[in-house]
Amino acid sequence: MNERQPELLQRNAHNPILTAAQWPYRVNSVFNPGAALLPDGTTLLLCRVEDMRGHSHLCAARSANGIDDWRIDARPTLMPDPERFPEEVWGIEDPRITFVDELGAYAIVYTAYTREGPGVSLAVTEDFERFQRYGLVMQPDDKDAVLLPHRIAGDWALIHRPVSPHGSDMWISYSTDLQHWGRHKLMLEARRGAWWDANKIGLASPPIETAEGWLVIYHGVRQNAAGSIYRLGLALFDLHAPEVCLRRGDEWFFGPGEPYEQRGDVDNVVFPCGHTIAPDGDTIRLYYGGADTSIAVASGSIRSMLEWLERQPSARATLPVTHDHTGESACVDRGMSASGGGVT
Repeated sequence: MNERQPELLQRNAHNPILTAAQWPYRVNSVFNPGAALLPDGTTLLLCRVEDMRGHSHLCAARSANGIDDWRIDARPTLMPDPERFPEEVWGIEDPRITFVDELGAYAIVYTAYTREGPGVSLAVTEDFERFQRYGLVMQPDDKDAVLLPHRIAGDWALIHRPVSPHGSDMWISYSTDLQHWGRHKLMLEARRGAWWDANKIGLASPPIETAEGWLVIYHGVRQNAAGSIYRLGLALFDLHAPEVCLRRGDEWFFGPGEPYEQRGDVDNVVFPCGHTIAPDGDTIRLYYGGADTSIAVASGSIRSMLEWLERQPSARATLPVTHDHTGESACVDRGMSASGGGVT
């Protein structure tokens, strides 16, 4: 039985739209794709593909309508390169894509599976055929990262999710050159206790720039006796100071409810890394991994998400927050900095 939830996203009837059975070479699973809408209207998914060793690489799939008739690269599109980039020794995972006008290229931020744990790496491409790697930009343990599509007050901005003694929270960091990062600021805390997003959160697909602010879809992890449940929530951040959280919903709005989301290599997971937005500027297609096994898509309205968030009980972040981790306030204190946060 599907869990009850607001109908902000409607699953496509063709789900799952991509599985390992469709791949032109032998793989275990395909999931957690980054997404881009190319200039000719083609939808490109840069899929995480896990091989039979358990190591991941990235492979592009293209579709004229973003739903079916996928053309999948005959060989891996972006392979780990541990000889030149030793941090990729155990694979590369979970890409998030933004088009950056200033670079005239797509920025791909992905997880590099190092010997010390997951770290954040960056690559840039104009055509998804040739890639310029920047290497590791955030040291382990860190993941769930994306580059904002333009500078903020002259600096590049990177959202990421380090693990610190305080927990697994979302941070934002700034850079002048895409390689050296500082001014680390806590952006959104995982709640504690019985909340659906207790103890571990992370960015889902790239933030959506709206007139009201940066609309962020994030995942939260609930631990129970049966394991973990990955669901999605919404928060809104200031356009000019993205570390400032304006609103955060109390409830999740999308979670595992179909068999391909509830059963797989990792049960009870919906995990988006990418979306596309239609020419109307409102219709969103959210591409996500189902149970770390297949790829699905759900559609919705950005305006409806903003309206839903406005109606949520904890709509506005007005209370100061300390590191007591009671998790009762909406976001984080606007003045909180990186002190004690463990970001390297």
